[in-house]
Amino acid sequence: MIQNQLNKKQFILTKNRGFILLLALLLSITSCNDENITDIDLSGTWEVKLDSTNIGASENWSATKFEGSKIELPGTLDDAGLGKPNTLEPAINNYVMSNLTRKHQYIGKAWYQKEIEIPSAWKDQNVVLSLERIIWESTVYLDGQKIGSANSLVGNHEFELDHNVTPGTHLLTIVIDNSNKFPNINVAGTKYPDKVNQDMAHAYTNHTQIKWNGILGDIELKASGTNQPKNLQVYPNSALSKLKVTFQQDIKAGETVHCTIKSVKGEDVFNQDVKVSKMQNGNVVFEIDRPDNLELWDEFNPNLYNVEVTTNSGKVDTNFGYKWVSAKHGNLLLNDKRIFLRGNLECVIFPLTGYPPTAKADWAKLIKQAKDYGLNHLRFHSWCPPKAAFEAADEAGFYFQVELPHWSLVVGEDAATTEFLKKEAQKIINDYGNHPSFIFMAMGNELQGDISVLNDMVADLKTKDNRHLYATTAFSFQKPTGTRPEVEDEFFIAQWTDKGWIRGQGIFNSKPPHFNADYTSGSAHIEVPLISHEIGQYSVYPDMSEIEKYTGLLEPLNFIAVKQDLEKKGLLELAPDFTHASGKLAALLYKEEIERALKTPSFDGFQLLQLQDFPGQGTALVGLLNAFWESKGVISAEEFSQFNSEIVPLIRFEKAVYETGETFEASIEIANFYEQKANQTIDWTITDQKGNQVENGSFNQVDLKIGNNTNLGSIVFPVKVSEAQQLTVTVSLKDTKYKNSWNIWVYPKDVSVEASQILVTTSFTKAEAALKQGKTVLLNPDYKTLEGIEGRFVPVFWSPVHFPNQPATMGVLLDEEHQAFNSFPTSMHTDWQWWDLCINSKSVITDSLDVTPLVRVIDNFVTNHHLSNVFEAKVGNGKLIFSSIDLTSKLNERPVARQLRHSLLNYMNSEAFNPSKTIEFEALKTVQLDATKDSFSTTDIYDE
Repeated sequence: MIQNQLNKKQFILTKNRGFILLLALLLSITSCNDENITDIDLSGTWEVKLDSTNIGASENWSATKFEGSKIELPGTLDDAGLGKPNTLEPAINNYVMSNLTRKHQYIGKAWYQKEIEIPSAWKDQNVVLSLERIIWESTVYLDGQKIGSANSLVGNHEFELDHNVTPGTHLLTIVIDNSNKFPNINVAGTKYPDKVNQDMAHAYTNHTQIKWNGILGDIELKASGTNQPKNLQVYPNSALSKLKVTFQQDIKAGETVHCTIKSVKGEDVFNQDVKVSKMQNGNVVFEIDRPDNLELWDEFNPNLYNVEVTTNSGKVDTNFGYKWVSAKHGNLLLNDKRIFLRGNLECVIFPLTGYPPTAKADWAKLIKQAKDYGLNHLRFHSWCPPKAAFEAADEAGFYFQVELPHWSLVVGEDAATTEFLKKEAQKIINDYGNHPSFIFMAMGNELQGDISVLNDMVADLKTKDNRHLYATTAFSFQKPTGTRPEVEDEFFIAQWTDKGWIRGQGIFNSKPPHFNADYTSGSAHIEVPLISHEIGQYSVYPDMSEIEKYTGLLEPLNFIAVKQDLEKKGLLELAPDFTHASGKLAALLYKEEIERALKTPSFDGFQLLQLQDFPGQGTALVGLLNAFWESKGVISAEEFSQFNSEIVPLIRFEKAVYETGETFEASIEIANFYEQKANQTIDWTITDQKGNQVENGSFNQVDLKIGNNTNLGSIVFPVKVSEAQQLTVTVSLKDTKYKNSWNIWVYPKDVSVEASQILVTTSFTKAEAALKQGKTVLLNPDYKTLEGIEGRFVPVFWSPVHFPNQPATMGVLLDEEHQAFNSFPTSMHTDWQWWDLCINSKSVITDSLDVTPLVRVIDNFVTNHHLSNVFEAKVGNGKLIFSSIDLTSKLNERPVARQLRHSLLNYMNSEAFNPSKTIEFEALKTVQLDATKDSFSTTDIYDE
């Protein structure tokens, strides 16, 4: 019994000793881990209190631990469902159609609080709190004591905690204020009655991203020695084939540091001690010769390296790419090789969250989608993306233009705003300057005011960091700024110059289709790299199937409002066709815009507005992709990249429509911004709609230089047809993926435009009499005498809400298999042969007419009228086709109108012509213009 007790005590003692040893081991491991910890991630659950009445500071909320709502950081109040709930209902007015609707909204101060643990190993260390991205101001308290405040929309907010901060538990409080700190950075969109939705610059707006309150990205504490090197920057010096390296630390010139350069795959490139050569602007500076195996970075070779500098008190490292951007004779060069920007805007369009991602994988996905469509460049309109975007672009070989958070018409009026912007510019080059993808920087978008302020800012940046090219503004409507480069501009983004337009849009409506044009006349004299500003902006009808994709923080009340209106007006089933047909027209115009830019020898790129939808500024659905970067089914990435790629075959030809007896002639050229190619073969074919080859040819032993290769050969094709045809001309670079194609239309010259059993008349009176007698009538009144919307070839520009004073239609829609078009080859959408027909027409509102459209015109998504310019009906005892397209005037000079009239008459003479709808002639008369009032206008519906 006694022995059993002793054994039991011995067991307990042994067990306790084991426990003590285990505990000691754990403490030892923990202690070792504490010593190795340099970063503490503060992401997770925080307390938050909203402070709309601004009482938190006076009541000293930071002094004690409070109980508020729970929130997960990184994240926003919107993510947590905090703020004022939305009360808007779907409706077509300027509140709803302004932009996607926030489910919750809060503007003002919010207090975030969390207990933190400072490790014992951090005693006497410098401790920095880093908050990756915030709108707009942050203030930090530790145990109730204010540490400081920061203002930035472009990068980290960093706070140095007292280096004597004691190990143990502390109460960390962060106040985020997302109210408008510097209103002068922003231009107001006064079309939007809700003041909170008037700010347009994308760094602070509700139109694309939202004015969120929260913290995104990394939230962390960092510990370092008191004399730790930091802010490592690497500057390639191409002229001397050297690398200049700078960093910040308190050491003296002549001291030795160790520099290591490795590829991102871990291969050694450089590993040596170097002497600090000098101190410059508070920075330690040294230079090394470019290592032999340090390869260049560009679009096709995204070679990345890591440089690490070790000093006697610490080390610092960064990734970089060896590249330099420059200009010569006005041409844009990267590594002394000419490049061409195939660009797109990025305006913080992330419709599930309302804010930009901070994970590299998200940006890598977006950039891959952009590259699939042939793009090599993003312009960040009036904002700067987070570091993850640069990292993804570096790896993909993708070029960035970043901008200050600035879109203002009053530049220089407020000294505090100017000072804020200067600090933001310095922060951008410090935080992101090493990224090789960072090619360009502008001081903002469409800036107006005191331009000397912008010139001074650019001049200062050029002396500080020569790794990028700088511009005062991405275009300006202020003259002469906007028509020629400013004195400090190293590149120039413009819509026009002092010698004319350098983008399309209005041209496509004012001049018949022609494909031998470029922008040389407006661009050749510009002596810096020239990039066209925000080309495109062709509106596409909303895709109703997109509504269900909005599963995040924003509600598509604008889409829902359109859907409800279509349903009420009996048009909902046509919505998919509206999207497809208007999208096809937009794609057609984007193609010609891009090709004109590529044909211009004195051009250096374009920036689309844009490949994806812009859901703000009046619902500007200008994308061939939706706001999620998903295809609308209009054009595939493969098709789009045929005319938007590093190598693009091009042809110059006079027009889209030819008659028998004419000759189609085209000159072949190739825009090559990839690599020199010798002894190439260029093939060309002409095929009909069934794919049958009509003609073909080749040109051999063609050498392609970098840049514009012109006059590589000619296509000559005499037109001789007895029936109208659509033909396709294709040019390809043999044994490569590079090809491009264009449609042309060929018509016989002699076709009947009368029919013995059909009355063709411009007179309502004659038509009425004939219809009473049971005759068949083609009524084609002078379209200028009709109520309706002015005929247009191009669709709505940008948005019918943002720009209401425009003839706001979106192309034609028809059934190409309908027998009315048996002798008129056409697609279901507008193509180039429709130009003459659209321009010489009016779109008649048929809301109250029970007719069958043969050629429907797609109305804009605000008014959603039934529109048509060719329809059929039974009237009285007769049958009618009504055309508000001019099919009467100068038919010998207008082969397309002549052919359409011929095709309609053939249909009317056939048994297939049997209209299913019946109307009274008096109803038809309502389409005549009342001389006492103006024609239909869309301007009265936007004042709600």
